[in-house]
Amino acid sequence: MIAQLYRLGLLLLAPITIAAALLHVALGLLYAVLLFPWIGSAWRDAAVTTWSRLLLLIIGVRLDSHGLPPRPGGKAGEGAGQPAVGSLLLINHSSWLDVFSVAALVPARFVSKAEIGRWPVFGWLAIVVGTLFVERGRRHAVVRTNQAVAERLRSGQLIGVFPEGTTTDGSRLLPFHANLVQPAIDLNAPLRPVGVRFTQRGEYSRAAMFVGEMNLMQSLWRVVTAPHLAVEVHWLPPIEPVPSNRHAAARVARAAIARALDVPLDERELLASDVSAGAETSDTEPGPRSAPAS
Repeated sequence: MIAQLYRLGLLLLAPITIAAALLHVALGLLYAVLLFPWIGSAWRDAAVTTWSRLLLLIIGVRLDSHGLPPRPGGKAGEGAGQPAVGSLLLINHSSWLDVFSVAALVPARFVSKAEIGRWPVFGWLAIVVGTLFVERGRRHAVVRTNQAVAERLRSGQLIGVFPEGTTTDGSRLLPFHANLVQPAIDLNAPLRPVGVRFTQRGEYSRAAMFVGEMNLMQSLWRVVTAPHLAVEVHWLPPIEPVPSNRHAAARVARAAIARALDVPLDERELLASDVSAGAETSDTEPGPRSAPAS
C-alpha cells in the first residue's frame, strides 16, 4: 500500500518535477552564457559539477560513486620531463543521464555525436560547457576530433567518450569503437574504464534507458516516475600497461566494465582484459540495432 501511494505521488508530481528540471537547465544555460567567459576554468568546473548534482537531485536520481575518480592532469605524458596529461574515460552508454552522472563527480569534457549539439536547450548547454562534437561516418571529422582530444589531454583535462557509439538498454555492452582511443595511446595518457548502471532498490533498472524512437521528454517522464532510481558510477583502475594497439585497449576496457557491472561477455572477450598476457580477441560479435546516443 505504501509503495503504491509513493508511486502515485511520483506520478502526480511528475509535471512539477519536469518543469523544475527544465527550469534548472534553462538557468544553467543562462549562467554559462553570461558568466563562463569571465570566470576561470576551476570555477567553471565547479559550476558544472554542482549543476549536474542538482539536476540528479531534482529528478530524484540518487548518485552512488564506487572507486577512486581520476583527477585532471593525472600523470607524466609522452616522455620523461613532459607535463602531466589528462585521462581518457571510456564509459558505457545507456542514457542521456550518463553524461550528468559522470560530470557530477569529475570535471570532464565529453565527446558526443554532432546531432546532440543541434538539440534545443540541452544541445546549447553541451556547446557552452565545452563538449567536442564529431560527425559520425566522416573519417576526416574523426581526425579533427582526435586532434582536439589530444590537445585537451595535453592540457590535463579529463575527456569522456562513449565507445559503443550509441545507447543500449544497459543489459549488455556493444563492441567498443577504438578510433577515439588513439590520442591517449599516442600521449601515454591514462585510460580509465568507467561503468555506469541504473538501479532500483539495488537491482538493474531500464527506467533511464534512452533507445529506439524514444524522445527526451518520454525518457524524462520515465525517470521522474521511477521509484528509488539510482545511478552507480564505477571508477575502474587504469589500464596498465597501456596497449600499443587501440583495438586491444578498447577490448580491455569493455571487458573491465562488463565485469564491474556483471554484464555477460563470452569467454573469448573476457580474455581481452588480461593485458599482460597479450590476449586479443576479434571484433566479430554483432550488436543490437542502433539507437540515439546522448
